[in-house]
Amino acid sequence: MRFFFDENFPKGAGPLLMARGHEFVDIRGTDKEGAEDIAIFHLAQEQRAIFLTTDRDFFHTIPHLEKNHHGVVVVALRQPNRQSILIRLEWFLERFEQTDIDNRVFELRDRTFVVFPNLALHPPSSEGEC
Repeated sequence: MRFFFDENFPKGAGPLLMARGHEFVDIRGTDKEGAEDIAIFHLAQEQRAIFLTTDRDFFHTIPHLEKNHHGVVVVALRQPNRQSILIRLEWFLERFEQTDIDNRVFELRDRTFVVFPNLALHPPSSEGEC
């Protein structure tokens, strides 16, 4: 899979993804750094990449703005730090494939996750435990 880091996502996710055979794009240090959120999201879509962020706004806005996309993963923890974000990302990578992620927005919380639209493997609600 290919991932795209929002500017707030830890750079340490790069080695984790590469060790699992995934690719990633990080625009920090390029002329695209500092662009508006939606512009960065569209860059991820141009790269055919899953968008990784800690910005909860994406969970609430993308499902209403974009029906077709390569997926969004929002890590939304109460007390986020680099290590806790990477642990949640690793949990996610162990459980979901590209086909689960396409056109869906995930919010990974401390002990649960929410996905929109709902995954068939977790009916009838869109929430699951981690």
